[in-house]
Amino acid sequence: MRIAAVDLVSNTCFPALAAAELGAFEREGLDARIELVASLGATRALRDGTVDAVIAGSVHDLLREFPGWRGAKLVVALSQGTPWLLVVRADLPVKRGDLGAIKGLRVTAAEGPDLALRQMLIGARIDPDRDIEMIELPGAKARDVSFGVFAARALEQGLIDAFWANAMGAELATSRGAGKILVDVRRGDDPADVRHFTFAGLATTDAFIRSEPHSVEAAVRAIVKTQKALRADPALAREVGQRKFPPDAAALIAPIVERDVVFYDPVISAKAVNGLNAFACSTGHLSGAVPYEQVVDIRFRRLWDGV
Repeated sequence: MRIAAVDLVSNTCFPALAAAELGAFEREGLDARIELVASLGATRALRDGTVDAVIAGSVHDLLREFPGWRGAKLVVALSQGTPWLLVVRADLPVKRGDLGAIKGLRVTAAEGPDLALRQMLIGARIDPDRDIEMIELPGAKARDVSFGVFAARALEQGLIDAFWANAMGAELATSRGAGKILVDVRRGDDPADVRHFTFAGLATTDAFIRSEPHSVEAAVRAIVKTQKALRADPALAREVGQRKFPPDAAALIAPIVERDVVFYDPVISAKAVNGLNAFACSTGHLSGAVPYEQVVDIRFRRLWDGV
């Protein structure tokens, strides 16, 4: 099973990366290979059939290549909730949760996550086209780039004033004294229910599910068991990080995972899908509500309890 990922240095999709590294896929009888695909190329690869599944840090990205959720399905959540944080320069005199403090700053965000940032700002009555300066960092879309880590280094170098990225980037910036967290949407700083915009999940095509249902089932089982193992022993993250991550990220992943294990839940709820579809409507990727069964393949729900 060929699985595409846009970022291999990520806490958001960590259960899938850990499932590969800790042998969970193999124990389920699945030969799974996770391949790095830059930017939004993972969903294009899924559409083109060059991979069998994608690890999506933000599942709404699938709608770019599968309009109306036609042709693809989510089969398991990797982590719950919109996973990004807004980090600003450490020297700025700002209060956590005060989105108004972002006005006039140079801000960067990856393609895809930038849509959630824009909607969050609009919800706070901030015009993302006039009130901030959106910066595209040269080299950020390269194949081997972890955007959060890349953005944290740009903040440290003074190239930007703020970035919107995952907890790995936030932890790197704060641990080095370059940044501080302005907004962590999953922990309640968000306006307008931003935490329900999206989540991380494993997705595949309807065609692959028809041809390889047992492979999909094996992948779901492996991820659910890995999530359970990480919740029981977050220190497992250190082992994975030491094998797969750059040294600075490897040193940070265990405490990040320890804080994030509460989000490593495989269930895709109706509430999550409703929030996802409402967000997709706000960005123009959907024209109206879509039934739960058109977004999630319900045949795999029985596996989410880990039995």
